[in-house]
Amino acid sequence: MANQYPYGSPPPQDHGSKVLRTTLLLAAVAGVVTVVAGMLIVLGSPEEYGLASERDSLSLTAQPSGQPEQAMFQAGPDAPPPLPRIQAAPAMLPSTPERIVIKKLGVNAPIRSVGLAKDGTIQVPPADNHNLAGWYRNMSTPGEAGPAVLLGHKDTRTRPAVFNRLPELRHGDVIEVKRQDGITAVFTVGGIEQASKKTFPSERVYGPQENAQLHLITCGGVYNRNTGHYTDNVIVYATMTSSYRS
Repeated sequence: MANQYPYGSPPPQDHGSKVLRTTLLLAAVAGVVTVVAGMLIVLGSPEEYGLASERDSLSLTAQPSGQPEQAMFQAGPDAPPPLPRIQAAPAMLPSTPERIVIKKLGVNAPIRSVGLAKDGTIQVPPADNHNLAGWYRNMSTPGEAGPAVLLGHKDTRTRPAVFNRLPELRHGDVIEVKRQDGITAVFTVGGIEQASKKTFPSERVYGPQENAQLHLITCGGVYNRNTGHYTDNVIVYATMTSSYRS
């Protein structure tokens, strides 16, 4: 006859101990009821039993608030850029960037090559295109050794622009740049800085670097209606930490 319990037979019933188990079960239930009743009495008047704490008397204004905002990177203009505390990925061969994706900010924008304007400053993307970033072509491509610099507007005359939410990035956030060779370079944010345009940290942004870095620049600070410009720049420093083929 086949075994009805392929994983072992159940233990045989012990009719002799059935009454004893029932008695013990009823006693246990009675004990639990007594303990619960006692706890309800104590919790109803905690100060009477010396259980009231200072935490119970805190006012609403004294309750802890949310997480404090992360302070922006601050350093002298010649200090090196902030780097994430993880291993940088090996640099790749040059390839023109085509799109930038920052999932945290909802950014998915095409990239246009820009050079220098007649006054020696870097050109910016057209002000009437809110969803367009510019890559400064006289420096590294994203993923190549050295700093790759992308610029984008904070806003236009009618709406927020591609880099409007850049100040929301934090250490450890991820930025992806899709390249013409089909490889997506993945960068990890090391820090974010707000610097006055009068003391722009040129060496930190444009200076040579051994690994592949990505520096994003947009406007920040106060809008000056007389000049039509913002007083500061917001700069994000990121290091390439991986890559994948799209």
